[in-house]
Amino acid sequence: MKNCIGKDLSKIPMPVNFSEPLSMLQRLTEDYEYADILDIAAKMGDPCEQLAYVAAFTISAYSTTSDRTGKPFNPLLGETYECDRRDDLGWRAINEQVSHHPPMVAQYCEGKQWNCWQEFTMSTKFRGKYLQVIPLGMAHVEFTNSGNRYSWRKVTTTVHNIIVGKLWVDQHGDMEIIGKGKAAGIKCHLKYIPYSYFTRDSQRRVKGVVMDKSGKVKWIVNGTWDQQVEIAKVTGNTGTPSNPIYETGASIVAWKRRPPPEDCEKFYNFTLLAAQLNEPEPGVAPTDSRLRPDQRLMEEGEWDKANQEKLRLEEKQRAARRQKESEAELAAAEGRPYDSYKPIWFEQTKEDNSDVVHHVYKGTYWNCKEKQDWSMCPDIF
Repeated sequence: MKNCIGKDLSKIPMPVNFSEPLSMLQRLTEDYEYADILDIAAKMGDPCEQLAYVAAFTISAYSTTSDRTGKPFNPLLGETYECDRRDDLGWRAINEQVSHHPPMVAQYCEGKQWNCWQEFTMSTKFRGKYLQVIPLGMAHVEFTNSGNRYSWRKVTTTVHNIIVGKLWVDQHGDMEIIGKGKAAGIKCHLKYIPYSYFTRDSQRRVKGVVMDKSGKVKWIVNGTWDQQVEIAKVTGNTGTPSNPIYETGASIVAWKRRPPPEDCEKFYNFTLLAAQLNEPEPGVAPTDSRLRPDQRLMEEGEWDKANQEKLRLEEKQRAARRQKESEAELAAAEGRPYDSYKPIWFEQTKEDNSDVVHHVYKGTYWNCKEKQDWSMCPDIF
């Protein structure tokens, strides 16, 4: 580990012993554990109140990190993960690893009255005692009945005691949730307060405000990212512009964490949803994370075999990349165009008036699943 200090850990192969038997694609699907908050938000006529519920949803995505210290498996290029929970939870998601260097996941999730999509990429800083994960991609939600759209970027995650002691995780930094479309102009500012030995306040605290188009505070958001979040409507301000003291109506519990399953410490501190994510399912794409052999062997306790499979898969991926690079060099030497890697289920596009590349879901995955037509899927396992 000491040889890794100062390096980007996403490029360093790790044995499965550091991991939990889920891939990053599956871990990101856990963001929707409390998607019922978005169902409530969809019914709100006031965009500021709606944004307060969206803020609670973004905070809920961190609830499982308080006692989960296992590293998810790095997905292979072209790896996918689908999760269709429309029958019981009302949503379905499709994820794809669209880039390997830098590692990037594109995700699209459909609810009853909302659609969510995100690109997750990150930079890591390993400093010996702690590891910092800084997310770089953006997440978005759009409510189909109103056209209100909101965008945000996740905050920094720090894993402490990497070398010695018990691992523990903290979230810290500022998050801006920006209204777009019909909600343009309103925003929410959330502050994740870092852990401190010297505070009398509760740890893992998050506090924030929702502001209307004129910058006036309309809602207060308060809580902890591992337990619950309350929202309250502002009714007045008895302070000064530089030191406001807000009066609020009754607090509403916008999100409360469900208690974890009994004995969950025996299975990586998984929630019920997390434990269900790797359940084998017929009819999924051949690139689905559940079919990944090293991850499956690890789940079954075959650690040595899992590490051997992991090395085989990584070497197979490197060989495929070398082949692509030699094909590109040959095409350049012969002066003909060469198509670089293109994702299967997402399309690379540039944002209006900028060079920022983002990935848009093509909308074809579920139709192909219905027909069981996986002819376009690469052989990655």
